[in-house]
Amino acid sequence: MTALATGETTRTRWPVWALTGICLLAALLYAWGFTSGSWGNTYYSAGVKAMSSGFTNFLFGAYDPAGAVSVDKPPMSLWPQVVSVWLFGYHGWAVLLPQVLTGAAAVFLLHRTVRRWAGEPAALLAALLLALTPITVAVNQVNLPDTLLVLLLVAAAYALTRAIETGRHTGWLLWSAFFVGCAFTTKMLQAWIVVPGMAAAFLVGATGPVRRKLLDLLAAGLVLFVASFWWPALRDWWPGEKPYMASTADGTAMDLIFGYNGFGRLFGAEGGAAVAAQPGGGNVGVAGGASGITRMFGAAGGGQISWLLPLALLALVLAVLGFRRAGREWRAGWVLWGSWLLLAGLLFSFAQGVLHPYTSTMLAPAVAALCAAGFVLLWRKYRGDTAAWVLLPLAVAGTAAWAWVVISRNLAWHGWLRWAVVVVAAAAVVALVAAKQRPELRKPALGLGLAAVVLAPAVWSAGTALDGNRIGVLPSAGPLSELFAKLKGSPGGFGGLLTADLSPENRRILAYAKENGGGAEIVLAVERGSTATSPFLIHTDETVVGLGGYAGADPAPSVAQLADWVDRGRLRFVLSSLGQGPSAPAQQERAAWLDQRCVPVDPAAYGGQPAQKLFSCG
Repeated sequence: MTALATGETTRTRWPVWALTGICLLAALLYAWGFTSGSWGNTYYSAGVKAMSSGFTNFLFGAYDPAGAVSVDKPPMSLWPQVVSVWLFGYHGWAVLLPQVLTGAAAVFLLHRTVRRWAGEPAALLAALLLALTPITVAVNQVNLPDTLLVLLLVAAAYALTRAIETGRHTGWLLWSAFFVGCAFTTKMLQAWIVVPGMAAAFLVGATGPVRRKLLDLLAAGLVLFVASFWWPALRDWWPGEKPYMASTADGTAMDLIFGYNGFGRLFGAEGGAAVAAQPGGGNVGVAGGASGITRMFGAAGGGQISWLLPLALLALVLAVLGFRRAGREWRAGWVLWGSWLLLAGLLFSFAQGVLHPYTSTMLAPAVAALCAAGFVLLWRKYRGDTAAWVLLPLAVAGTAAWAWVVISRNLAWHGWLRWAVVVVAAAAVVALVAAKQRPELRKPALGLGLAAVVLAPAVWSAGTALDGNRIGVLPSAGPLSELFAKLKGSPGGFGGLLTADLSPENRRILAYAKENGGGAEIVLAVERGSTATSPFLIHTDETVVGLGGYAGADPAPSVAQLADWVDRGRLRFVLSSLGQGPSAPAQQERAAWLDQRCVPVDPAAYGGQPAQKLFSCG
């Protein structure tokens, strides 16, 4: 605390132990519940199993062992999970272990980045704030690509910070571009949101003539392009067999980049086969809340990322007002993290397409860095002789007031916390006011102020980590929304995707198909997307194919391909549950083919229920 009070970097060993403790805390939160049998996001967990079965499946991110359809993202985030499965076997904890390590690594690397810019005290606080960001805890407990995306972007920020502080900045700048390119191969265009701000920070902070800096940026742009597009080019130009690219109209990675996972997210024109498709082929609504400037503060996003957003924005304004007296590296850091927060926050807020609450975890490093550096900045103003000292107690009070608002939205979930925050914040404000006249109270007052700021997101994060009733496919922090609470308990349908359970009925269907399939390579093809297919892929070693990919809406396998499989004896049985809701054109085409080419199997033969139909196409 002494180092934070003075704002000076210390050479003692306590920061090492403090950082170690923060990283261990992060890992503990992310790993909590490993033994509960969770499979995280069952869609990607099924893909990990398929990818572990062969080189082509691994390289192109196959969703099923037959390599019929891919997952709906580039496979980079799944490659570490596949390696873990190769090392430890296919278990839920083996799939999720890389996420824990990746999340903890991001906390560590954010510390190293902020330390070079704002000093040790700010770095430790930034690491703690990132570790205790509720939505980041929720995301890092499952196997979404966002965990690796955050690490790679923080790595890019670290390399950029090194490029700015050293005279030989070309090499570090190229590394920064490379890491952003890897982030692109993780979650496509979302990774590029930080690029304009990084370029601006380099121009503001790097030494040397403008011409040299522009040439360096041009070289970095070339590295960024190659690192971003090597996999899409390889995938689209691959001459041999490969999985159909999920959630696209034409099966190409380029369509995924600029359609479903690109401009479709921003403008709402999802395009391709993924039009309005949610897990399970039914439209369950957009969970990110209505678009607009308040989206990150609304009911859907408030408890995920907004706890410290007012403090981060206040810190950014104060820093910009002091730019004329600041050094180039100090200004560059604020440009880097401020542009990260503003660009990503505004794009997420006004996006018209599908936006899930967990997407906001990308804001967490910027919020943590800005709040940490801002708190140190406020402390310096507090210790000064101007009226600006009052900003620190006001910031503490304002942060507590916003926490009260967020917690009050659902008092059934840790409602006591709002009073705890108010009590600690009130004590901190009183102590800070009194400490202006009594310097010996400053350190305790500072400690109370930090506690008031951190308390609400810390308890929210711990509650999220300890709550075993999470939804792996759509993780969120805090209480489950009414919609997802119902989905969590629903039998079959969407609930199958959330729990990964393979029902006794489906086990009987699979056993019947295997026994009567005449040795067909594909034991069963399953309609209705990953909702229905993932439990088969996770819990059995049989070759099962999901028709239509993620949402069941993709034109793959095509009707012609299905007919060819049947003619060559590769497939005999198809399980369908169509007719339970709206169907995409590709699903309707497959349904018509089933009615024409195949015959229903009497449910009495396998103990089935009317909700599902097993077709024999032999």
